[in-house]
Amino acid sequence: MAKNQFINNEEENAFWNFAVQNRVLTHILFWLFVWFIAPITSSESIKDLKEAFLFRGVAMPMKIIPTYFLVYYLNPYFLHRKKYLQYATYFIVSSVIFTIIYRFNNIHIAETLAGLPHPKESLGQIISEAHFTFPNYLPRVYLFTILFLFLKNYKSNELKKYQIITLEREKAKAELNFLKAQIHPHFLFNTLNNLYALTLDKSDDAPEVVAKLADMLDYMLYQCTEPKVLVNKEIELINNYIDLEKLRYGHRLQLEFTHSLDDSQAQIAPLILISVVENAFKHGASTAMQDIVIQVSLEVVQHQLHFRVFNTKSEASNNAASYKKGIGVKNIQRQLELVYPGRYEWQVIEEPQSYEVNFRLNL
Repeated sequence: MAKNQFINNEEENAFWNFAVQNRVLTHILFWLFVWFIAPITSSESIKDLKEAFLFRGVAMPMKIIPTYFLVYYLNPYFLHRKKYLQYATYFIVSSVIFTIIYRFNNIHIAETLAGLPHPKESLGQIISEAHFTFPNYLPRVYLFTILFLFLKNYKSNELKKYQIITLEREKAKAELNFLKAQIHPHFLFNTLNNLYALTLDKSDDAPEVVAKLADMLDYMLYQCTEPKVLVNKEIELINNYIDLEKLRYGHRLQLEFTHSLDDSQAQIAPLILISVVENAFKHGASTAMQDIVIQVSLEVVQHQLHFRVFNTKSEASNNAASYKKGIGVKNIQRQLELVYPGRYEWQVIEEPQSYEVNFRLNL
């Protein structure tokens, strides 16, 4: 069974595409949010809401600049490169500078615009009163930097997870397309062999084979591009394939194909079923000298599909390796792992004179 389940979440795709393509906008929204809640978290006694927003707006650059300096310069160039001594030195020096400028900006610009009755200390006084300036203003400088850094790291981690999942999905999709592409030449080769045998015998059935082959290839090449197709379409494909094989084997073939669906709109990943049927003919019928018995049954009940293919086999093909080497069995098991991980059961029953494949899957 596949370990990972690939879920096509359009809302998740849209969210991360928006976050990546509108990076500047998300940053603007973050700082608008800070500007909006800053008056609530501020210790300044500003009674007028308009003055409060004006005050925090003027002070905002001294929150933004330290944040981007830390997050986009100090952290990536020093902390992430394990230059801890340089990082600590630059962080301490820059924090001192930003704190002094923050206090100076508040006193001489922000508080003046807000009409707050604070004394206007000079730059020298601010520096000399370090015991007051740094305990009171350093936390204000980096308060929202911590939130910004947390959100950035969270976004980066989630984006990495999303990118890994996307790559796994793309890899699975590419592998699935490759598996389907394997079926086309494999199936075509076998059918052309049938047609070749009929033309050697100058059979009147050759034109019918060509017509059915054209219909089948049209379906396989042009109608199977969607992730899911109607189960009825797959039944039609199997019927056409069986009709071709009947022309080849004639009265030697004892074949029974039964199918029932409780939902005519039931869907399945394309070309999964035909591989098992083809495998029965390739390893059962083509190597048998005696009469061939092939039984195919398909049932869909309450969104669960049960598919069974039984075939007799001759001594010439009485070797498990001959079955396992075929493209069909490997192909279908891998497709089931990719498309229906954790949602199917696969069983092979092999006897000296027969081979049977049973599988169930939740559609």
